[in-house]
Order: sequence, then C-alpha cells, then structure tokens
Amino acid sequence: MNKKRIAVIGGGASGLMAAGTALRSGADVVIFEHMNTVGRKLSITGKGRCNVTNDCTPEDFINNVVTNPRFLYSAANAFTPRDTMSFFEELGVPLKTERGNRVFPVSDKAADIVSALKKYCAGGKMINEKVTGIKISEGRACGIESRNGSYQFDAVILATGGRSYPRTGSDGSGYKLAQAAGHTVTTLSPSLVPVVSNDSVCAEMQGLSLKNVGLKVFQDGKECYRDFGEMLFTHFGMSGPIVLSSTSHINKRKLSNVLFEIDLKPALSESALNDRILRDFSERKNKIFSNSLSALLPSKMIKPFIERSGIAPDKQVNSVTREERLKLVSLFKKFAVPVSGFRPIDEAIITSGGIDVKEIDSKTMQSKLIRGLFFAGEIIDVDAYTGGFNLQIAFSTGFLAGKNAAEY
Repeated sequence: MNKKRIAVIGGGASGLMAAGTALRSGADVVIFEHMNTVGRKLSITGKGRCNVTNDCTPEDFINNVVTNPRFLYSAANAFTPRDTMSFFEELGVPLKTERGNRVFPVSDKAADIVSALKKYCAGGKMINEKVTGIKISEGRACGIESRNGSYQFDAVILATGGRSYPRTGSDGSGYKLAQAAGHTVTTLSPSLVPVVSNDSVCAEMQGLSLKNVGLKVFQDGKECYRDFGEMLFTHFGMSGPIVLSSTSHINKRKLSNVLFEIDLKPALSESALNDRILRDFSERKNKIFSNSLSALLPSKMIKPFIERSGIAPDKQVNSVTREERLKLVSLFKKFAVPVSGFRPIDEAIITSGGIDVKEIDSKTMQSKLIRGLFFAGEIIDVDAYTGGFNLQIAFSTGFLAGKNAAEY
C-alpha cells in the first residue's frame, strides 16, 4: 500500500504539529515554508519564553476562546491542554506552571519548544519555497504550485498563520490561497494588540507597569470587558496582558467612545480606601499634597494623578477637604483613559478573522468545499485570550488536521 503524500503549507506551531502527527499516522509529509527556518513566530512568543499552553480543562480552554468557541469543541477534546503538556515533556522539554495557569518551558526558552517540534517532524521533508496556489481537480486538492514548480499530493494542509508579525512569515498569503480555492475569509483585524490613546497621561507615564489592577472597558457607555492583572503605559497608549485581552471584546468595525477605567486599588472598597487615605494624611499632616501620595502610588503616576484630582499640589494635607478626599477615592477606583484606536495589525499577537468556520468540518479540520484540503491554526476564524490559549488552538487544530489528512 502506497503511503499518502501530504503537503503542509506553513512551518509554524500548527503546521509543525500537523506535519508530525501526519508522519506518525503513516504519511509522507513535505513542509513548505517560505522563510529560511521554521517556527519563527513561535520563537519570539511570550518575549522569547513561549507560553505554550494553559493548564486547564478543555471546557476552561473553550471558555477562553473569544471567536467561534463551539467550533473548537472536537479539537479541544481530541488534543487537550494536558495532552500538549505531556507531548512536550515526552519530547524532552520540562514545563512549569505560573500565575494564571500559564505554562512555560522550565528553561524559559521558546527555542526549546521549536526544537521539540522539529524533532517531532523528523522524517518529513522541508522545502524553503513560497506556495503560490493549491491544485484542485474534480473538487479535490491534489497538489500545490510554487515559484519553483508543481507538486502532486494526496492532501494539503493550509497552516500559514494570520497577518500579525509579517516579518516572521505570517504575511496573510494563506488567505489568498484559500480564497482562490473558493473559501470565504471573514474581516481581518488585530487582536491581542496594544491600544492607542490621545490622552497625554499615557506618554507622561510611559514605561510604567501596573500590577494587580482592575480594568473595565466601556464602549458607547456599555461595559464590554473586565479583568484583573498587569498593564503597561507606553508613548502611544497602553499595553500589557489585560489590555491585550480586552481588545478581543471591542467592536473594531465601529470604534467609537471606548473608555478604559482602571481600578488602582481593587483590593480595597471605597470606604476602606477612604480610611487608608485618612490614615496616610494624618501621618503626613504637615506635608504638602504632592508629597503625600508616595505610599499609595508609583512615583511616575503622582504628577498626572494630582493634575487629575484638581487639588493644588502645594496645598497642605491638613487642608484637603472631605469633598476633595472623596474625589481622590473615586480617582483611585476609576482612573479613566479614553482609547482612540489600535496599533497596526503587524504589531498584534493574533489576527482576528480568517477562514469562515462554516466551511470547515470541525471534527476533522477538512474543507467542506474541497476534499483533501485541511486547515490548522490562526488562519481559521478563531482566537482567544492571552495566556497560552492561542497556541493551544494551534496544537489542537494541527493535531486534528494532521491525523485526518493522513487517514483521508
């Protein structure tokens, strides 16, 4: 019996998982990657540490998927987050779990994850070529066209990633290949992306990282997201984990009246915070107001905070009125920053949008339009919060695509 010949277009997380799984299912596999090495984007994720998955149940994983979570039910159960952890540890990469159940290699080196996936694909062939088309005959994918020639295959797996981080190879070319094959690509937009604010307070505090703060996001006066964790002020606006995750919930097609409301003291009620300020002011009653907030705020935030309060910076602390103090309490609990836009899609961690899931069989990742054409990873219209969930999407869909392409 002849082995099935499978082409995997894209050498990222989902492509490598699909290729290795197809190899172990008895197929001959060729990976086409137009960059000069595989795993480029994977090697820089998590600031080079690689948040490889989240140590959670399949149900929790799906609950953290923002776009089309139900589509991933079969994939999440076929290759679970725990399967991902076992997979890498069996390939010689010890893992550790950090805050928020985020899983990293013990070495803190994304390169170890890339090396493990290369090892998983040993026995397959890698070709450094740009694929320009998918060959289709009688409704079936039967090969690929590249800049250097034409190749025959029994099945094709499209795993080219999205449009974010184009320098790593995710240049959006896979969408054109899918569209040429008759597939629909939904509207593409940046997800898990820093936000832009025209408020000068961000530039004043650029470089300031806030930990353990609360965040509420309002759009057109309605709350659309809330979270707790870490954020960062930048020269253009805001970034950091909770800010990135919030962008999955903002309607980018109608970006209007978006307001970030930061709770600087989420562990304290307004009453408890008022008591704390009273206590601090009592201890510093002979100081001026601008020198009284060092125990409550990081130094970089004091000047813009005082400007927001409307209290004269040289006012004696013992002269601050009750009304002014209550305004301070409100400012601590609701430090508002308007959002005017997003950074470009090539700065986004993830692309929101992609191949319409209605055109993909969720149990196999095979196209419903073209037999023998499979999809995996970010090219599909699914995305999740930050925390290892997007890489888990890559591994779960890659596993299903590779397994079913080999059995097709």
